[in-house]
Amino acid sequence: MSEDTGPKGQAALGYEEARDELVAVVRRLEAGGATLEESLALWERGEELARVCRTWLEGARARLDAALAAPEDERSAGTGTRDDAAQEDEEG
Repeated sequence: MSEDTGPKGQAALGYEEARDELVAVVRRLEAGGATLEESLALWERGEELARVCRTWLEGARARLDAALAAPEDERSAGTGTRDDAAQEDEEG
């Protein structure tokens, strides 16, 4: 899932946007005072936002797992690791 489109090609929210809206939905539900219909609509929106957040977090976890599973030389290739910089300082 990219930032601009979701799995169904619809415009998708970024993680932070979805999380912030979810927090607002939960606050409205906790405050009470909404009709049953409004509460159900809020609940459904909250479920949708939670799915968006979960998808983003699963994608982030997959990226982290892939980075951690890569051999050490692939992870540091071309990135200028701290050890490389220290060696250059010592040689320089």
